[in-house]
Amino acid sequence: MELLLRAQVSFVGNYGVNSDATQRSHQGMRMHPRSLLRKQTCVLKPATSSVGRGRSLCVTSAASSDVQETDVVVIGSGVGGLSCAGILSLYGDKVVVCESHYAAGGVAHAFKKAGYNFDSGPSFYTGLSKFPSVNPLGQVLHALDEPVPCVQYDTWIMYLPEGNFVCKTDAEKYRKELGRLGGPGAEADWVKLEKEMEPLSKAAAGLPAAALRFDPLVALTIWKFLPSVLASGPQAAMLQDPFKALMDKVGVRNEFVKNLCDLECFVLSGVPADGTITAEMAFMYGERNRKGSTIDYPLGGAEAVVNALVRGVEKHGGKVQLNSHVEQILMEGGRATGVRLSDGRVIKARKAVVSNASVWDTQRLLPAGAAPASWKKQSLDTPECDSFLHLHLGIDATGLPADLECHHVVVNDWSKGVAAEQNVVVISIPTVFDPKLAPEGKHVVHAYLAGCEPYDVWKGMDRKSAEYKALKEVRAEVLWRALEKVIPDVRARSEVTMIGTPLTHERFNRRHRGSYGPAIKSGEGTFPGPGTPIPGLYCCGDSTQPGIGLPAVAASGMIAANTMSPITKHWELLSKIGVW
Repeated sequence: MELLLRAQVSFVGNYGVNSDATQRSHQGMRMHPRSLLRKQTCVLKPATSSVGRGRSLCVTSAASSDVQETDVVVIGSGVGGLSCAGILSLYGDKVVVCESHYAAGGVAHAFKKAGYNFDSGPSFYTGLSKFPSVNPLGQVLHALDEPVPCVQYDTWIMYLPEGNFVCKTDAEKYRKELGRLGGPGAEADWVKLEKEMEPLSKAAAGLPAAALRFDPLVALTIWKFLPSVLASGPQAAMLQDPFKALMDKVGVRNEFVKNLCDLECFVLSGVPADGTITAEMAFMYGERNRKGSTIDYPLGGAEAVVNALVRGVEKHGGKVQLNSHVEQILMEGGRATGVRLSDGRVIKARKAVVSNASVWDTQRLLPAGAAPASWKKQSLDTPECDSFLHLHLGIDATGLPADLECHHVVVNDWSKGVAAEQNVVVISIPTVFDPKLAPEGKHVVHAYLAGCEPYDVWKGMDRKSAEYKALKEVRAEVLWRALEKVIPDVRARSEVTMIGTPLTHERFNRRHRGSYGPAIKSGEGTFPGPGTPIPGLYCCGDSTQPGIGLPAVAASGMIAANTMSPITKHWELLSKIGVW
C-alpha cells in the first residue's frame, strides 16, 4: 500500500517556520501564554477574495467548565489537518479544528513585519492551477470549490560545486544541462535512468491518493485504477524499493548524476536516494517531464492556500479555532472521545479525534497508560530528520535584474553528502511573482536549511540570552553566503532581518525537537496509515503515509477523512475532482 500512497507526491513541499521576531509582528501578540488562552479564542474569518488574506476575529471564550460537542475534533491546522477537516465537512460532519497558534497553517503559516509578508514554509507548488490535478492539495482545493490563483513558471536555478544548473520543466533541456555540467557519461546515465523510469512513472501516477482509504472498502475505490498501476508488469515491484536500487540496476556510475539524484530525493523526502521510495521519484519525474508541465506560485503566498482551506472548512459548517491549544486527548472506555484545552475547556467528539501533530507529539497528548506500550515505544523511537534554520529578509530591490528567478538551491560540498549539516540551502524570492507581498520597490527573501540543522546545537539555550543571539548570527552565515550567489550585495540591501532556529520551529509549531519530520527510510520502515490502536483516534500529516511534503500531507488528510467516511461519499469525491 505504501508504494501506491507515496507515488502521489509532486515536487517539493519544503516546510519552514517564522523567526523569533515574528511573535512581535502580529500586533504585539505572542505565541499564547495560558493567560491569553483563558481570555479569548480566535476563530479565523477569511476575506471574501480568494487571494485576500484572512483576519482573526477574537471572541470571548466560554467558561472553562463549558463542554462543546462536535462530530470530529482535528488537532492542528496544518495543511494535513485542514485537508482532513475540509473533506469531512464536505461529507457533512461537524468538525472543529483546534490550533495552538494565533495563525492557521501550521508550518505553512504566514506572518507580517514592517509591511513585508513572509511565508514560513512551503516554496514549490505544482498542480494548483490546472484541472484535473494529480496533486492531492490541488484535488482538495477543487473538492472544496476554493481555487487559488497562481503564476505559472518553469525555471529554477541550482548552484552546485560544478557550476550553475538552470533547471527547466522540460525533459530535453534538463538532460542537456545535466550533460553540460556532469562530464563524460552523465547524459548517457541519465538517459538510461529515464528509460527505466518511464513505465514506473505511469504506474506511480495511475492511482490517485484521493482513491485510497485504510479499510476493506478500498477495493471499491481503487479497482478502476489498478490496470494503470499493473501495466508496467513485474517492474512495478520496484516502486516500493529505495530509489538507489533503481540507480544501481541501470548502472548509474557518473558521480554527478548520483549526487544530483541524492539532492532531488533529499529535497523531496528529507532523505537521500538510499532512503527515498522509488514511487516518489517516479511520480516527480513524470510530472516534471510531462509536456506543458509548469510550477505554480500561489498569489498571496502560502497564506492564500491556507485561507482557501480554512474557507473550505467553514463554509461547510466546520470551525477553525485559533489560540486553542490541546493539552490532552480525552479517553472513555478505551476510546478517544474528545480533547481538553489548556484553558480547561472540553470539546467532545461523537465520531473521532484526528491528530495532525507529529508522531512524537501525539503520544504526549495521550493520558498515561492510554497507548499500548508497543505502539507508544514504536512511535517515540521513530527516527527524526534534523530541523531548520531560516533567514527572512526584507530588502531594497533597486537595480536588481528584471529576470531574477524566484527559486534557488545551493549545495556547498557533495563530498559531505546532501543531508550533512548546513550543506543544502533553499532560497525563495516570492515577490518576483507577487510584488504585493512587499512594499513598493522591495523584495521578500527567504533562505533556509531544510532538514539539515541539528537541534542539539541549540538544545537548552535561553532564547533571550546574548549567547543565543550570537549563535544565530554564526549559524546564519551559511545562509547569507548562499544568498550572495544570487544577490551579491544582499547584506547591504537588507532592511528587515529575522533568523529562525530549531527552537523557533519547536516553539511556534509545537514540533518535537523542531524536526522536519520522520526520517523513515525505504527498505527499513514504512509510514503508518491514519488508524491507531486506540478506537476513535486517527492521525494525518507528515508522520503518516504518504510522508513528508505539501502534496503528501494533503493526501494524508484526504485518506484519513475517507477512511472514516461512507463509501458513497468517497465515490462522490472522486467524481467531483475528475478522477473517477
